[in-house]
Formats: sequence, C-alpha cells, structure tokens
Amino acid sequence: MTELNLNFSYAYGEPLGNAGFRCEYSDFQVYEQLPKAPEGEGEHVYLYVRKTNNNTAWIAKQLAKAAGIQNMDVGYAGLKDRRAVTEQWFSLYMPKGSEPNWQQLDIQGAEVLTVSRGRSKLRRGDHADNRFVIRLRNPSARVEDLEARLKLLSQGVPNYFGEQRFGADGGNLQRASQWFDEGVSIRNRQQKKFIVSAARSYLFNRVLSERVQNHSWQMTLEGECLLEGKASGPMWGRGRLESTAEVLALEERVLAPMSNWCERLEHLGLRQDRRALAMQAMDLSWQWLEGDLELQFRLPPGAYATSLLRELCHLEQPEIVEE
Repeated sequence: MTELNLNFSYAYGEPLGNAGFRCEYSDFQVYEQLPKAPEGEGEHVYLYVRKTNNNTAWIAKQLAKAAGIQNMDVGYAGLKDRRAVTEQWFSLYMPKGSEPNWQQLDIQGAEVLTVSRGRSKLRRGDHADNRFVIRLRNPSARVEDLEARLKLLSQGVPNYFGEQRFGADGGNLQRASQWFDEGVSIRNRQQKKFIVSAARSYLFNRVLSERVQNHSWQMTLEGECLLEGKASGPMWGRGRLESTAEVLALEERVLAPMSNWCERLEHLGLRQDRRALAMQAMDLSWQWLEGDLELQFRLPPGAYATSLLRELCHLEQPEIVEE
C-alpha cells in the first residue's frame, strides 16, 4: 500500500497555538455569491437556500422531490460544508407546471430565502466567490502574534486542497490505495468519483508541499506554467505535463513514488490540468469577541478556508451531539 502523508508544509512556520473550531454550527458561515443576479425569467427556478448541518447534495435531492423532478434537473455551483450555516443558490428545471410554496417547504435544517428564475442550469464553479464568517474559540496564542500572522496571511497562502477533500481520517485516500495499488474493485459510481477527486488532489498537494518547503510556491521558476500570472501545479491526467525545465524535473521527482496512481488516473480518461499554487483571501478582516477571534474573508471557487486557517493555528473540533 502506498505510504500517505497528509502533513503538508507550512508557509509561515508552525501554527500558533490552538483554537476551538466549529464548536457551534454558526461558528462557520458561508455565503455564496453569483457573478450576477438571476435574470428573473427562464425555464429554471432559482432558490437561495440557507442550510444548517446539511450536505448540499442531500438538500438538492429534497428540492427535487418537493418539485417532482429528477435529481439531475437540480443544479448548484458548489458543495458547501455540512457542519456549518451556509447560504447558496440551487436551480431547478421547471419549464412548465405549478410550483410548490417554497417558503413552506418542510426540509429539516433548510430555509428558502429567495425565489427567482433563470435561463440556465447552475453548474459547478458558476459562482463568483464564497464569503466566510468564522469564529475561532479561545485561541491560546497571544493576540499580537495572531494578528501579525494574519497580516502575513493576507499576502497569500498555499492553495492546498482541504483535508475534507480526502474524507474522514483520509479514508478516500486509503480506498484509492486499495483500488490503485491492490486492485480492490470499487463498484459504487459516486464513491469512485470521490476517490478519484481525492487522489488527484493529493498529488497536487504533494507538489505544492515541496514548493512550500523550498520557498518557491510564490515564485516563477524556469519552465513554469502560469495561470493568471501565478505558478501552478499538476492536476494529474492523460497527456504531457505542461511544465518544462526546472519545474518539470521537480514535479516528476515528487510524484515518482506515486507513479502507479498517475498511471491509473490516466487510464480513467482524465486530462492533465493545472491549479494555482497560491490563493489570495479577499477582504480579510478580523475582530475579537469576548476572547474569540472572528475572521471574515472571501475566497474564489475551489479554494478552501481551512487551508488559510491551518496557517494560523491548530484547529480543535469538538464532537457535536446531534439532536
């Protein structure tokens, strides 16, 4: 079985002490922003939904059931965290017929805030950004140290895929190793999708961790493949790496121990792609609330808030007893 290491390099030194994380659902809030408002007309009903402690995919299925349509006719721009209070848009293909009373839907932990219509189905990545409001409980580090670190983080952080991408305790990566290295068959189609996504993300994180380790994650090296002016790393698939020279040599060296995974991903028909090594938190601000630290910032699609938080402090997440 492939040796897996999720202890990726830190850009600004070790995290500063500990803090309580997601102690309450409202400690982690996400507000999805679309590039523009729905048109107000069209074949798709647009619903802006607040959900608490629910998966996006589960809410989508409940909306399809309430509307009497197929699951595939419900679209959304991104998966939002479960253990949180989040607001996001859903589109439902309903060109004809009557609509339910959306404000009276009986879906536990969900509330429809806005109803509109649009001309097209929402697809992954269609949102402009996500706004986060996160409360860290009783940080153990000194206030001045945390604020100095936050000023550094405002300059950019490594664009790691968050640990939630890999499943509980890295379970999706363990299953990837069983599938790729040991030939264990994975029959569930949805599970396969999650495993493949986790495997590609892990390979990217390994390359990024090496670039952080050698302090080149914000630099342009010889042979760099730039994305909007930023250095990038590989999202593995079929085809040649787009990097050359020094960067190509680094990526090949780092991923050499994972050659079996690379080969299997190629055979699954995935194409080579790239992802930026650095991400910028927009409008980063903070305030102290009775000894807790509240952060507010915006991130583009595909970026993880936990990848910023890991550079600040160790996150201690308690068990929440479900009612």
